[in-house]
Amino acid sequence: MAFTNYSRIGQHLILFDWVGLKNFGEVLNFGSEIGSQFWGVLGWTIIWAIAATFLNYVFGMVLAIIINRKETKGKGFWRFCFILSIAVPQFVSLMVLRSVLQSNGAVNVILENLGWISSPLPFWTDATWARITVIVINLWVGIPYTLLNLTGILQNIPGELYESAKVDGANAWITFWKITLPYMLFVTTPNLITTFTGNINNFNVIYLLSSGDPTPVGHTAGKTDLLVTWLYKLTIDRQEYNTGAVIGILTFVVLAIVSLVTYRSSGSYKNEEGFM
Repeated sequence: MAFTNYSRIGQHLILFDWVGLKNFGEVLNFGSEIGSQFWGVLGWTIIWAIAATFLNYVFGMVLAIIINRKETKGKGFWRFCFILSIAVPQFVSLMVLRSVLQSNGAVNVILENLGWISSPLPFWTDATWARITVIVINLWVGIPYTLLNLTGILQNIPGELYESAKVDGANAWITFWKITLPYMLFVTTPNLITTFTGNINNFNVIYLLSSGDPTPVGHTAGKTDLLVTWLYKLTIDRQEYNTGAVIGILTFVVLAIVSLVTYRSSGSYKNEEGFM
């Protein structure tokens, strides 16, 4: 389909003529309408994937380390509290949060009644607010998975490494940078690549929260649309199958390059037999 003009024009669905690389040229052309949208969506998709992956990993790691400390009481209780968000189906959590953050939703109503704001906060109507909101909400649904993964890894780091570091006079900060973090990165690099890939294709969080909005007039792509949600709109809503197929192929190319380069550069690939 990417090499054809298979799409709906007006009330008619064209079946179909071969156009070669014409569709790719239009999508990759900065000067065309569809091209300018593509590069904007691609940039936001990469920013979203990096932010979602990095922040989930960092905050999940911090929580795992804090809960795993010997001084922490009630470890099972604290893990249970954070894992509760996994027990609730993700689409339920996202739809509820979308509702409570509307202009007339619970959050804005409560803040206005308290006198803290004079007008509703534009969670879904302002591009910057909407992008920050989806990233923050993604932490709610993503951190518990990271917490579980890293808790198991922390409990399997050989205790002898920490004992040797203490004998050598290393403090907690040096121990973290020299032992804990390298060990976790060595084990979790393949999972990070998978998570990054999943975030690029994270249809649920974006579509259920913002539906890609806000969308400028005359555009098919919204300010929070990822490539995958934009592809959905082009194919399901507008029936531009040829353009959607091009975007699907380009998404695969981006993911393949990033995954291969990252994995081949990681210690998990270069030193597969052990951790140094």
